[in-house]
Amino acid sequence: MKIPTPNLWPAARTGQRWLVQAKRRETGIDGHRMVYLEKGSPAADRPTVLLLHGFAAMKENWAFWLQRLPSHWHILVPDLPGFGESDYHPGASYRYEEQALRLKAWIATLATNNIHIVGSSMGGAIAAVLAHKMTPGPASLTVLNSAGIPEHPDVDLDAPFETDRDAILIPRDWAGVYRMFNSVGNGRPTAMGVAMAGLLGPDLLQRTGALRHIFNDMLADALAPARYLGPETPPLQVQWGDRDVITPTRCVDWFRKVTPGADIHVFSGVGHLPMLENPGRSARAMAEFVERHSVSVQTV
Repeated sequence: MKIPTPNLWPAARTGQRWLVQAKRRETGIDGHRMVYLEKGSPAADRPTVLLLHGFAAMKENWAFWLQRLPSHWHILVPDLPGFGESDYHPGASYRYEEQALRLKAWIATLATNNIHIVGSSMGGAIAAVLAHKMTPGPASLTVLNSAGIPEHPDVDLDAPFETDRDAILIPRDWAGVYRMFNSVGNGRPTAMGVAMAGLLGPDLLQRTGALRHIFNDMLADALAPARYLGPETPPLQVQWGDRDVITPTRCVDWFRKVTPGADIHVFSGVGHLPMLENPGRSARAMAEFVERHSVSVQTV
């Protein structure tokens, strides 16, 4: 008889929230209950920073940054609809643009115009769309190893998109969980990867159907974010790991072509998740960028 593997993640998630001194909040957007973490409060003299996680991930991916970013900032870290503690609906669409519109409606309720958007991987793709749909736009945009970016300059942004990344990003068994957590970094097994596989495995294996649905929705317009990038893009920072096996470093060339003024950081020896693999350097680069582009007038 197979002994069920206990899901320890809910308890660990609560402990982590206390460690980073964040408050758990809930809101409703587009029929979804969305759970998010909040640190600080909005004010005219401080930025409101929105941190968006990647595919098959959750708000807790930003824990290392939450311990390092300036304590006076107002920081919002949601579980994106379909992930983590937020609702997933089988009949909903989770394309990049749909997710961006949900977040746009939420941001419109915030009493500040000093908003900075940051996204990792899938979250970076959503952030890129969101930054161009907001009116007014955000004070800055930062993407880390963003999805939705072409690997070659001559790619047709409207052509059907094919990928085999789902074999890594949608685990179907424990072997797949182990492979996932030791591939999204720099491609080599790590102690953190093994630990995260054990901690998050039970939760991930319960989400296979939802992850497949969301992944297919992302593929339906996989390069949508790239269509938005250009002269109208808000002040942009790009962070990338040079050992990423999910979104190759050559994607950075697209930013150099269409957003030549972008502040680009390529981290040596880092894979797909700079905020986990090199949190000190990546958080510091983002914090300096946000401070340079913060505004000081609040609109209520």
